[in-house]
Amino acid sequence: MQHLRGTLVHYPWGTFDTIHELLGSQPDGRPVAELWLGAHPLAPSTLVDTTLDVAVAQRPELLGAPSVAEFGPNLPFLMKVLSARHPLSLQAHPSREQAREGFAAEEAAGVPLTSPHRIYKDDWPKPEILVALTEFHALCGFRDPDRTFALFEALGAGPLVDRLVAPLRGRGGEVGLQEFFLEVLSMKERHVDVVDAVLAAAVPLRHERGELGAFAATALELDDVFPRDPGILAALLMNRITLAPGQGMYTDAGVMHAHLRGTGVEVMASSDNVLRGGLTAKHVSVDELVRVVDFGWGDPEVMDGVETSPGVWDYPTHCHEFDVWRLEVAPGASVAVPAPEGARIALVTQGTVTLASSVHTLELTRGASVFIPAGSPAITATGSGQVFLSAPGLG
Repeated sequence: MQHLRGTLVHYPWGTFDTIHELLGSQPDGRPVAELWLGAHPLAPSTLVDTTLDVAVAQRPELLGAPSVAEFGPNLPFLMKVLSARHPLSLQAHPSREQAREGFAAEEAAGVPLTSPHRIYKDDWPKPEILVALTEFHALCGFRDPDRTFALFEALGAGPLVDRLVAPLRGRGGEVGLQEFFLEVLSMKERHVDVVDAVLAAAVPLRHERGELGAFAATALELDDVFPRDPGILAALLMNRITLAPGQGMYTDAGVMHAHLRGTGVEVMASSDNVLRGGLTAKHVSVDELVRVVDFGWGDPEVMDGVETSPGVWDYPTHCHEFDVWRLEVAPGASVAVPAPEGARIALVTQGTVTLASSVHTLELTRGASVFIPAGSPAITATGSGQVFLSAPGLG
């Protein structure tokens, strides 16, 4: 076990003090969106005398033979603390095959990695799960198009909007969703009156109870950050969910989603591949987005975790790149830390916890994290607190 120091990532949508409070550090006036704990080369974490990406490249045995056989000398997951002050862009992530094809095509075309038009920064997929530390609001996946049509109808925004949403009822299914979505992505300034009509109709309904009120409130919340942006209309195709602390949301390849506000622990395949689909000033590749996005629909699953042993809650995703556990350590109890066969990262999010094996003992306060090499002796957690743990999902 070694202490691990994460890397702070500053994006405008981040909170100013939440991650600093977790770490016990002093805010400096800049928004902090994420704390990265992993070996991704864009922001690798630091061990005592090197960075984690260098350590695993030089000593692949730290990862364990099954992980190296599957992923090569790379830590296959990235753990983050994500803290959103306001909504992020609509986005989706590629599958492994799509990432390999897209990365190879951009490399062959000579698109620089630093280009604002570059889509694929690596050849990895990016499935991800977020487990809430605070109440967390998000959009995830498409709503049943019949329900969305009914919500627009109840909104009563007028004939311009009625014509836009007609494919949801007239074409139906995935074809109608895709037609609506593509129309929104192609909107220019001349279509801003459509957005204005939706926003005007939403104002008197924002405090209504039920799905219609949430639908109207979402439009206005997004307008506060992205004024009169056509992406608001795309967002209204999506399911809105609220996670309580401890609840998780898994986002598979191709699923359109957006974080709205809140703080959580996010674990993903070690990738930075993002295809944006609106509510952004960054590049949107419509053709590539349509290739990657799944236009199916359904209600997203909210995961409460499964208690697999005393004090250990698993959030199963069936991803090979990662598995995630939440450990609740109570005074007087001893919790067995799972997944000894793979490399692990542990982060203390509440209290003070001692991790002990036959060769190492580390006392960790809130905000502390550790890297645990594969094949380490059995570890137990004692004290009083909460720990999030991730490892490759190969077990």
